[in-house]
Amino acid sequence: MPDGIAALERLGVTLPATETHRFRGIRFLSSGVSAEAVFPRGFAVGVRRTNLHRVLVEHAETAGVRFLWRAVVTGLRPEGALICRELGRGELVRARWIVGADGSSSLVRRWAGLETHRRCDKRYAFRRHYRVSPWSDFMELHWGPCCQLYVTPVAPDLICVALISRDPSLRLGEGLLKFPDVTERLRDAEPGSVERGAMSVTRKLARVCARRVALIGDASGGVDAITGEGLCLAFNQADLLAECLVRENLQPYQAGHRALARRPILMADLMLLLEQRAGLRRRVMQAFRSRPKLFAGMLATHVGAASPFDFAANGLALGWGLLTA
Repeated sequence: MPDGIAALERLGVTLPATETHRFRGIRFLSSGVSAEAVFPRGFAVGVRRTNLHRVLVEHAETAGVRFLWRAVVTGLRPEGALICRELGRGELVRARWIVGADGSSSLVRRWAGLETHRRCDKRYAFRRHYRVSPWSDFMELHWGPCCQLYVTPVAPDLICVALISRDPSLRLGEGLLKFPDVTERLRDAEPGSVERGAMSVTRKLARVCARRVALIGDASGGVDAITGEGLCLAFNQADLLAECLVRENLQPYQAGHRALARRPILMADLMLLLEQRAGLRRRVMQAFRSRPKLFAGMLATHVGAASPFDFAANGLALGWGLLTA
C-alpha cells in the first residue's frame, strides 16, 4: 500500500520497478455491485514475496548485517541466544538486544514470557499466482458468502489470487467456484506458482517487549490480511524500534507499537464486520456505489492519509448513506 512504500523509503529501501506492478486503487465487488476508489496520494505495488525478501536481504547486507543462514535458534540465555548450525553443536551468540522477528508462531515470544494475549482471531488463507495479464489497474477484493478473494497484479503478465475464510478446509480451487467472473478470466491461465497456505491472525499481546527482548512484525501481533497492512506495520515498527535501540531504552516501544496498530486494527474490525453481516455489506456497497466519495474517504483513512476529523466526518456520511441506501 502507499503508506507501506513510504515506510520502506524511510528505511532506505526502494523496490525495483521491473520487479513490481503498480496499481492505483482498490475495487470492492459483492453480489453484482462494484465500488472503487483511487489512493489519495501515490500508488501501491504488487510484488512477489521472494523478490521483496531478496531486496531486503541485500539492503541489510549493505548496512552491515551478518546472516547465519541454516542456523537454528534454540533458546535464549541472559548473555544472548543459543544457536545450532547445520550438523554442528549448539553455541552461544552474545547479544545486548534480541529482536524476535520469527512470525506469528514466534518461539522468541514464548521464551521471553510475552505469550499473554488480549485477543487472537484466526482465519485461513491460500494463494496462487496465474500467468495472465492484469485486467485492471486496481487491486480487487471480491466478497463471497463465506470468504473473500483478492486479485493483485504483481507483474505485466502475472497476478496473485488469494482466498481467505474461517474454514481451514476451503482451498483456493473450491473457493474460486464461488466467483464465476474471476474463474472465467482464469479459464486458460497457467499457474505461476504452487498453492500455498498461511494463517491470517488478528492478535493483540499484553506486552511486546521485556528487559532486552523486543518483538516485531507478526511475532508482535498482527492484523487480518484483509487490510493489506501487515508489511507496512512491520516496516514502521522497525523504524520505531531502531530509535529505541539507539537510545538504549525499550520502554517507548510498547506505547509506540500500540499506537501504530490502532488504525489498521480498526479498519480490520470494520471490514470483518462486513464479512460477517451480509445485509450490512449489501447496504454499504450500495452506499459506496451511489456516493463514491464515501469509499474514497474510507480508503484515505485506511492508508493513513485522512485526519481524525476526516474520519469522523466520513463515518457520519457513511451512517447517513446507510440510512438512505
